[in-house]
Amino acid sequence: MQTILAILVVVFAIGALVALVRGIVIFLRTKDEELRRDPSEGPSQSSLRQNNMMWRRIQFQALAVIAAVLVLLLAHPHSS
Repeated sequence: MQTILAILVVVFAIGALVALVRGIVIFLRTKDEELRRDPSEGPSQSSLRQNNMMWRRIQFQALAVIAAVLVLLLAHPHSS
């Protein structure tokens, strides 16, 4: 069980890294016109995609932390 959870920690961490890199790439591709647009028009497509990648990264990080905590709890059971 610990091995599976450890693998999941790595997979989730890689997912967070991929989401981070994709978000940075989207940010770097943002054009000046998108940055200077009227705010009353709502968020640009680039902004929406950046926000989506940020949420994906946060979700993967949360899953990695939860899996890591479970690994630690299973590795060191409490002695009563």
